[in-house]
Amino acid sequence: MTDVLSATPEGISRAAELLRAGEVVAFPTDTVYGVGVALSRREGLEDLFALKARPADRRIPILVVDLAQAIAAGWNVDERAHRLTERFWPGALTLVLAGTGETQAFRAPDHPATLELIRTAGPIFTTSANRSGEPETLGADDVLIAFALQQDRLAAVLDGGLVAGGVASTVLDLSATPARILREGPVTREHLAELVKLAP
Repeated sequence: MTDVLSATPEGISRAAELLRAGEVVAFPTDTVYGVGVALSRREGLEDLFALKARPADRRIPILVVDLAQAIAAGWNVDERAHRLTERFWPGALTLVLAGTGETQAFRAPDHPATLELIRTAGPIFTTSANRSGEPETLGADDVLIAFALQQDRLAAVLDGGLVAGGVASTVLDLSATPARILREGPVTREHLAELVKLAP
């Protein structure tokens, strides 16, 4: 049975406790509801992908509160990343950073309850809280309906009320020089070009 937790300090604390224990938890973001597992409990990704009915070889982003968490997780940042996050985080910009032989996407969501959840539980591997190919979820009830037949795999939903939906974040690849826009969203090419050199 999936627990529904209110977005209070107590509810956030319980959601963080579940994440640290390796459980799968859903929560609001600034666009849609997301579902994830703690970066510190990477083994939970198997359950997350099974819940989503999503191929296990597809990469997913990590939600953080700031660049310091990405650095602590072992990813490389440069002055471009600092300039961009000072301007656009938390918000609709996802940055792809380089690591040791691989890359990883990071974003800081502009939602107070989820930022507090990340502060408490640490960075979270996250994807949208819906089964692959099905509509995105904008409220806790939507999440419960989406995963009604898999409640044993979803430990809890942090209920932050309805979220706005909208355009997916801009994705900028900083593993390349000049930086490459992989997906343009609310943060436009013009916005980015004010701060970093972009590939054509």
